[in-house]
Amino acid sequence: QVQLVESGGGLVQPGGSLRLSCAASGFMFISYDMRWYRQPPEKEREFVANIRNDGITIRYAESVMGRFTISRDNSKNMVYLQMESLEPEDTAVYYCNVNIYGLEYWGKGTLVTVSS
Repeated sequence: QVQLVESGGGLVQPGGSLRLSCAASGFMFISYDMRWYRQPPEKEREFVANIRNDGITIRYAESVMGRFTISRDNSKNMVYLQMESLEPEDTAVYYCNVNIYGLEYWGKGTLVTVSS
């Protein structure tokens, strides 16, 4: 079955960096776009970044453009989110996502807290 397991979250000070990882299994990883979403406290889940299966075509939410970098390693079935210049507004649970034939699959998420 499809599994997505996020890791790498934690507490970081404003201006700091974190790298999130998502380990994918149970589907042909190289064939699908991968996405990161996040859900801030008491807010709706929101799109963060998308990377096409080619690893080249990438899209970001305006709020993270220039600070976050999405990447993937098709040989390891991994997708990453490098986050720089973190702000308190980036505090959220971060989720890995894949859409397979119209079905959305989600990991359990990893919590990122940006606070001094």
